[in-house]
Amino acid sequence: MKTNYVVPENEFQRLVDLADLDLDYSGLKDKFKDLTRLAAKVTGTEISLINLIDSYTQWTVTNHGLDLDSMPRENSVCQYTILEPDSFEVKDLRLDSRFSEQFYVADDPHLRYYFGIPLKSSNGHHLGALCVLDTNIKELDPEKVELLRIIAAEVVSRLNAIREIQYLKRQASELNESRKRAAHDIRGPLGGIISMAQLVTNGGDSFKLKEILDFIQMIQMSSKSLLELADEILVNDDKWKHENETSHKIEVFHQAKLKAGLEKLYGPQALAKGIHFSVSTEASTELIPFSRNKVVQIVGNLISNAIKFTPEDGSVQINTGLKLEGSHNVLSLTVQDSGVGMTSEKLTEILNGQGRSSNGTAGEAGYGFGLPLVKHLVDTLNGQITVTSTPGAGTCFEVSLIQRKSS
Repeated sequence: MKTNYVVPENEFQRLVDLADLDLDYSGLKDKFKDLTRLAAKVTGTEISLINLIDSYTQWTVTNHGLDLDSMPRENSVCQYTILEPDSFEVKDLRLDSRFSEQFYVADDPHLRYYFGIPLKSSNGHHLGALCVLDTNIKELDPEKVELLRIIAAEVVSRLNAIREIQYLKRQASELNESRKRAAHDIRGPLGGIISMAQLVTNGGDSFKLKEILDFIQMIQMSSKSLLELADEILVNDDKWKHENETSHKIEVFHQAKLKAGLEKLYGPQALAKGIHFSVSTEASTELIPFSRNKVVQIVGNLISNAIKFTPEDGSVQINTGLKLEGSHNVLSLTVQDSGVGMTSEKLTEILNGQGRSSNGTAGEAGYGFGLPLVKHLVDTLNGQITVTSTPGAGTCFEVSLIQRKSS
């Protein structure tokens, strides 16, 4: 079947805005379920979806009336909605050559009507769409369209709220670590002061200096008081951390959680193409926390690219690791495929945003923005990315990101 794909003029900045939300597409359903149900109710349609569109995939973050998690971007209707300033409507999908052969039109559920509202970022870029669909032709009056716009605005507000909450969680975690380091910094010198004061006090008769002893005793008392304060900071810090973790206010993210998420998001795509897909972690460090900031977006784009350029019966392997160093940890992410590979010249052009990506091994659309986006995200995190690729022998991406050490 012929696939269609279209790209907005501001595509790279649109993808940057989407990546800045730092979303886990697999964990948003409950946060938006009420809005898709409301959208279907106010429009009288059978189906409502909230879709976000990245370089390769349309992710359905929540749905009403249609069990759908994702689809290739080039097969979607919403890819056209993000091109429009306000809305996009198709009266009968069966009569539109762009969609008539798509599985959701030609086969069950035999959709006919579509109406979509772009989800606009604060920078004015369209991240995806709120859409309603039906198996019958519909007519939406202006009042219903206006209600859809209000719901779409609420979707964006919630997306921004999720981003801010994640930011505050990271700040809280960093503050937590700063408090603990400060407490330990206090304990060290004060412990030494107390030891010295005790030594002088124990040998006090040899000094015969009552005033000095009194002064040293005062130092000792003050030091003990400060030491107790440091202990209190540490105890309260652990208590605060425990209480927030048990109430799910602080997100704990580690390799095992990343693996589960990647398998859930990208395993079905690999299975549909007949590709052997695996994610492995470093057993000794897989439960040590690290920041999830942009990690899912980085590795997700690399996986999508690998699946795209790997033929049936090929393999895509992801390996994660965490190297423990003195003042920080280093997260390593490796995505290796057995696909078609690239020449060094082609790779350089793509990473620099100067070349256009080609279609995948099964005819998947080529957008040419996924790898430049990965490089941009890695650079903003002061990380490093290296690539080795040989035509006909596959490609391996290795990413290293410095992580603040967590206790």
